[in-house]
Amino acid sequence: MTSLTSRLPPWLALIGLALLVFLILSPFFSILAWAGVLAYASWPIAKRIRGWCGERNALAASLTTMLAALMLVIPLIWLLWIAQKEVMRIYPELQNLLSAPPPVPALLKQVPWLGDSLSHLLSAPEETMATIKNWLASHASSFAMLAGGLGRGIGKLVMMMVVLFFFYRDGARIVSELKLVLSRFIGSRIHDYLTAAGNTTRAVIYGILLTALVQGVVAGLGYWVAGLDSPVTLGVLTTLCALIPFATPVAWGSIGFWLFLHGETGAAIGVWLWGAAVVSQLDNFLRPYFISSVSPVPFLLILFGVLGGLLAFGLVGLFVGPIVLAIAWAVWREWVAHLE
Repeated sequence: MTSLTSRLPPWLALIGLALLVFLILSPFFSILAWAGVLAYASWPIAKRIRGWCGERNALAASLTTMLAALMLVIPLIWLLWIAQKEVMRIYPELQNLLSAPPPVPALLKQVPWLGDSLSHLLSAPEETMATIKNWLASHASSFAMLAGGLGRGIGKLVMMMVVLFFFYRDGARIVSELKLVLSRFIGSRIHDYLTAAGNTTRAVIYGILLTALVQGVVAGLGYWVAGLDSPVTLGVLTTLCALIPFATPVAWGSIGFWLFLHGETGAAIGVWLWGAAVVSQLDNFLRPYFISSVSPVPFLLILFGVLGGLLAFGLVGLFVGPIVLAIAWAVWREWVAHLE
C-alpha cells in the first residue's frame, strides 16, 4: 500500500503533463505529421547531403530544407501560373457558352431527368446566369473563408519548413531517443513496430504518389490526343484526384462529359474509353505492386487505412491511417506468433 501511494503521484503528474503537452501541440499535429512524412521520404537524400557537408548537421539540414522548399514551391508557382492562364482563357469561353449555348445532344435528351434539366438550363441562358450570380453572392462568405484558408495554408507551409529543418538536423537523435524510451515501456518488440511503421510509410508514399503521378501523365496524354487545350493542367487535376482511391473516374469522366456537351462525341468517347481501360486500370495493379514490394502489410489493410485516415484526419490521413493500422497489424501478428 505504501509503495502504491508513493508511486501514484508521479504517475498522475506524468499523465497531467502528457495531457498538457497534447493540448499545446494539438493545433500543430497536421504540420508535424506532414513534416515527419516528408523527412522520412527524403531521408536518403538528407543523409547524402550530410555526408557531403562533413557531418555538419546544421548546414546539411539547411541545404536539405531549401531543396525541399524548392521542390514544393516551384511546382506550386508553376501550377498557379498555368491555372491563371487557363482561367483567363476559359472565362470568355464560358461567357460565350452561356450567351450562345450549344444544343443538347440527342442521346442526353433521352435521359429522363438529366435531359430535361440540361434543356431548361441551355434554353434560358439569362436565367442560368442570374442563378449563378445569386449563388456566388450567397456564398461570398464561403469564398472569403476560402481566401483565409489559403493564407493559413501558406502559414502552415512555412511552419512545416521550420519543423522540417529540425527533423533533418536532429532526426536521427529523435528516433534513437524515441526507441530508447518506448523500449523501456513496451520492450524490445518496439523495434518490430517501428519497422512496420517505416515500411508502411514507404509503401504508402510509393504506392499512392507514384501511382497518382503515372495516372496523371497517362491521362494527360489522352487529353492531348483528344485535342484539349490544357492537357497539362487537366493531367495535374487527374493526379490530385488519383491520390484518393477510386476518385480518378471523377476527373476523366467529367472531362469527357464536357467534351460531349460541346459536340465532340468522338473525343468524349475516346477519353472515357482511355480513362476506363487504361488510366483507372493502372490503379488496380500499380498501387498493389508498389505497396507489396515495400511492405508485407496486406494491401486491403492499407486501403482501409488510406480511406479511413482521409475521413478522420483529412489529407494527411492518407499516410497516418495506414501507419496506425500497420502498427496494429504488427502487434496482432506478434500476439498470434506467441500463441502458436
